[in-house]
Amino acid sequence: MPDLLLELFSEEIPARMQAKAADDLRRMVTDKLVAEGLVYEGAKAFATPRRLALTVHGIPARQADLKEERKGPRVGGPDAAIQGFLKATGLSSLDEATIQRDPKKGDFYVALIEKPGRATLDVLAEMLPVIVRTFPWPKSMRWGKRSEKPGALNWVRPLHAITATFGLETEEPDVVSFAVDGIEAGQTTYGHRFLAPAAFTVRRFEDYEAKLLDAKVVLDPQRRKDTIVTDAKQLAFAQGYELVEDQVLLDEVSGLVEWPVVLMGSFDPEYLKVPGEVIRATIRNNQKCFVVRDPKTGGLAPKFILTANIEATDGGKTIIAGNERVIRARLSDAKFFYETDLKTKLEDRLPKFEQIVFHEKLGTQAARIARIEKLAAEIAPLVGADAAKTARAAKLAKADLLTEVVGEFPEVQGLMGRYYALAQGEDASVAAACEEHYKPQGPGDRVPTDKVAVAVALADKLDTLVGFWAIDEKPTGSKDPYALRRAALGVIRLITENVLRLSLLQVSASALTGLQVKSAHEPDKLTADLLSFFADRLKVQLREQGARHDLVDAVFALGGQDDLLMVVRRVEALGKFLDSDDGKNLLAGTKRASNILAIEEKKDKRKFEGAADAALYKLDEEKALAKAIGEVAAEAGAAVAKEDFAAAMSAMAKLRPAVDAFFDKVKVNDDDAAIRENRLKLLNEIRSATRAVADFSKIEG
Repeated sequence: MPDLLLELFSEEIPARMQAKAADDLRRMVTDKLVAEGLVYEGAKAFATPRRLALTVHGIPARQADLKEERKGPRVGGPDAAIQGFLKATGLSSLDEATIQRDPKKGDFYVALIEKPGRATLDVLAEMLPVIVRTFPWPKSMRWGKRSEKPGALNWVRPLHAITATFGLETEEPDVVSFAVDGIEAGQTTYGHRFLAPAAFTVRRFEDYEAKLLDAKVVLDPQRRKDTIVTDAKQLAFAQGYELVEDQVLLDEVSGLVEWPVVLMGSFDPEYLKVPGEVIRATIRNNQKCFVVRDPKTGGLAPKFILTANIEATDGGKTIIAGNERVIRARLSDAKFFYETDLKTKLEDRLPKFEQIVFHEKLGTQAARIARIEKLAAEIAPLVGADAAKTARAAKLAKADLLTEVVGEFPEVQGLMGRYYALAQGEDASVAAACEEHYKPQGPGDRVPTDKVAVAVALADKLDTLVGFWAIDEKPTGSKDPYALRRAALGVIRLITENVLRLSLLQVSASALTGLQVKSAHEPDKLTADLLSFFADRLKVQLREQGARHDLVDAVFALGGQDDLLMVVRRVEALGKFLDSDDGKNLLAGTKRASNILAIEEKKDKRKFEGAADAALYKLDEEKALAKAIGEVAAEAGAAVAKEDFAAAMSAMAKLRPAVDAFFDKVKVNDDDAAIRENRLKLLNEIRSATRAVADFSKIEG
């Protein structure tokens, strides 16, 4: 079957937009093909700085003929309905319709619509210009004289040429005939802007990709990335160094070049006195260059690796010299900022926070730091941290936000706090907390283990959560402008991965007392609502680890479950129990008991609470169940008290045979009202006994 080749050739497309643009082009074209009944075999899109390209192979040469029966109004129906039916189906009169007999509903008119399929070439000529005109660029522009006319094309950068061919591999393809804003689709494209700028003709994708390569254009972004990484590693290795890999930078650099040429430059070793992270940020942000590491020292080497877009006649000497000149100036600035910052102690910067508003309803940054300091000191003994060091760390943790280096490179906030804290002689734990109190910032980020850092990190995140909860700025739907979901997940990971015993309700209440705001909610309701939010985040966390979200619901439904470590342990033990035959059968029996109780409680409009009367037991199965409930409730309760949840589950398993036998032999709704009520109370005791470990009614299955 025929293949489609499409290329949109323009001025340089911003690197950050290229990957999404290629994906959008593939999606828009293939979605439209499918909508037109043209099911294809495969599609792949590519992007370089100057072009978007798409190949779709295995497209039918034409649409299939369409035959459709459309049901119309009842015979003898209103004239308006009949006229609407004729207009919708294209029939000139009812003589062209058939009548469908229906003895029950009456006879209906039916139209047989036959629509011959069109040639795919014609379909493409109709759909491709629409896709070009409606392409979803984040930002677009108009250019030239045509931009003055209504309906002028908007594109990310001036569009110069369109290549569009369609045909069989064994034949000369056809050009898809269309034009967009005066640009006619054809078979002509262009190579590298400097190395091979001449136009050339292409036929299909294989021919197109090969000719581009001859014209110094590597079409596939992944191939460009592989080339850059391989050449950079070899160049560094040849000098005795190691490349410091950077995937984000690699993605960007590969979008800046069509013909990557890797070169190495150097800078004055004097600049290595500046922290390596600042050097890397300077070189990365300003010149899009990679840094290299000296494997002997583990520190950075006074070298950098750049990616040019041209094979220079002088071997790249001029390009290297230009980059060295810019990097020297940038590193000089960074060194000045760093040395200037060292002259002022962190605590001496704090008064400036009095003039910086954190949030209009939550006060200044200074007020927030004071809250975090107080809360961190309260949390410290709960996590085994030194209270004085924790308070000191909380006081200094945000101070580096006011430094010159962080002002220039915000991505090194926290990290520079550690450098400055160590430089002024602070304790190592205090310095570590300055850097690590922001962590973890995502599911893949490292969790702090230093106890002082853990206490400050918890205080920082809990103050944020409680504060925004108090002013009713909670996440809604996909919107979470203050990253509260991330903060909650950070609290969860800090607690569970450091194996901490902590009452979230208590520490949240402490955080709330430090707020000088009027909350729209009562304190107990606010903290309970926040606990529910933590439960939702914990479900997400556990689900990613393979656990079932309904088990989290079953544990939290017991109420007062604010010790996340214990919740996780309960969920783990419950999951293992429910994977066993005893667990599955007990769950089924418990759910059956709950369902019967729900029906009968609704019928009688009352609860069947209180102990069952042993004198009313008529059958051995009732007596056996009552005895089992008494034994299991005591044993499971004792195990839970000792936080041995595995033992509690084992105790629960002993209920299974008694529950099975009860439902097999006993009629719950006995004709004798007293016996019926007694048996319903016994069912309620099953439900109560299992609640020692979880609310089984919340468990699916």
